[in-house]
Amino acid sequence: MQIDEALLAPINAFLYVETPQAWIDKAKLEVNQSALLVDHMICELKAAQTAMLLIRRYAVDKESGAALMAWLTPYNDYVYRNQGDWKALANSNLSKKIVAKQGTAYGQDLIDKMILLIKEELHHFYQVVEIMQARDIQFDFVGSSRYAKELLSHVTTHEPNTLIDKLICSAYIEARSCERFAKIAAHLDPVLSKFYVSLLRSEARHYQDYLSLAEQIAGQDISQRVAYFGELEGRLISEPDADFKFHSGCPI
Repeated sequence: MQIDEALLAPINAFLYVETPQAWIDKAKLEVNQSALLVDHMICELKAAQTAMLLIRRYAVDKESGAALMAWLTPYNDYVYRNQGDWKALANSNLSKKIVAKQGTAYGQDLIDKMILLIKEELHHFYQVVEIMQARDIQFDFVGSSRYAKELLSHVTTHEPNTLIDKLICSAYIEARSCERFAKIAAHLDPVLSKFYVSLLRSEARHYQDYLSLAEQIAGQDISQRVAYFGELEGRLISEPDADFKFHSGCPI
């Protein structure tokens, strides 16, 4: 399938480094695609979890937070507890309207952007599971890569800078996902190629949503902080990494 280069241009400009060729070479090998799909599935769930935690921490009351957790519970059960029928996940929806708590200037905008993101990430999660089921790919628990852990370890510990930093980190994670979908799509079988190309448009918007929220909440220029995490993200992607995952560094 044809990749929209105009869509990728701002993503490539945002990221400080390209994915190493060594990662692409390893990702396109058929022997590694099952492991990559499993990690991709978990990454989609973690992306939804991250967005939901931001809403619960910064924008809603306890009741709305509980409704959000109930929405995600069947997905958590499937991945982390090996419980539930994967097909039933197609009917898992948010049970109530989520409204911003009073006194939060950016709350409703955060909710609106993150709810849409969660819906899309969970849909992508389901699509990955469908592909895995069709290929009879089994999975066990897969731990986090050093990539996200290291990025988030540099988040400031006082508000509102903590939230701003988390949003910037999420922007880089989403942008990197998009870049990697584009990098490997042409090297995969037709089903996976079509799937990864189909993800590009929503993933491109996700990084922009995170970045615009960070700018809105900061109310001032955040370019230095964006550059700080951009350089860090580029280093993590470029450094040798023994753990091959969707967001890992250069394979050893």
